[in-house]
Amino acid sequence: MVIPTYRFLRTNTAVDVGNDQLVAHLRTPETLCIFPSMSEQSIAESPGTRAYVILSAIFAGAIVAANLIGTKVIPLFTIGGFQFTSSVGIFLFPLTFLVTDIIAEVYGPKATRAVITGTLVVLVIVLAVTAFATVLPPADRFAEQNEAYLGIFRSSLRILLASIVAFVLSQYHDVWAFTFWKNATKGRFLWLRNNASTVVSQLIDTVVFMLIAFWGSTERFTLAFVMTSMIPPYYFIKILTSLLDTPFVYLGVNLLRKAGVGSPPSPATGKASPENTAPSPAATPV
Repeated sequence: MVIPTYRFLRTNTAVDVGNDQLVAHLRTPETLCIFPSMSEQSIAESPGTRAYVILSAIFAGAIVAANLIGTKVIPLFTIGGFQFTSSVGIFLFPLTFLVTDIIAEVYGPKATRAVITGTLVVLVIVLAVTAFATVLPPADRFAEQNEAYLGIFRSSLRILLASIVAFVLSQYHDVWAFTFWKNATKGRFLWLRNNASTVVSQLIDTVVFMLIAFWGSTERFTLAFVMTSMIPPYYFIKILTSLLDTPFVYLGVNLLRKAGVGSPPSPATGKASPENTAPSPAATPV
């Protein structure tokens, strides 16, 4: 058998990962879809691949951890005798926007959406497994602890559902807005697209999450209470931490550039220069 000559193309089905493209989808069904002519070890050792996997793991881990610990509420500050509180998971969400902005800047929007979609699958699995675990009958020796277990994880179900909806809307908007501002400024002003995309995305995330997670859950959580007493302090903390992450976005992008991952955007177009791809191999007898 002869494997046809092929090469990696930037199609809407390819995922750009640094200097390597990990997925090749050739349009003809009779053509074998394979990786470029490089060993498994060379793929694993690619700086672009390693960084992409690590950033993806940080993103997914932060999202899942924020949802698992999110039922605990901590005090933030007191104004006029009123104590503003927040979920302990709030401090992890700005990290997720930091990571997606780095990925979007270096690897592009397609690779960023791939990370978001993969994390969405993880969240759905966590939601399904958590729901299943709460309906299983407890063993006799766990009967006393079961109520506490249900109190934590059943409340987490609504929070997880709210988080999934808010996650999808805010993260996909963040990628779109980041790319929009990158093209509008022709690749300049990384700080602008980082903050402009995050400020609106965090607002979407906060409003959607709060309304689904808490509105009407008890008599206390009226619409007015959620809109005036919960959303503002949450959003304030998120925006503050998001603004502080700008130097870390520059740091992450510069470190990846120095490692040879991706290319700086062209001042004329605002788009990254084409990355080095594997050469097209000749047809190989098998």
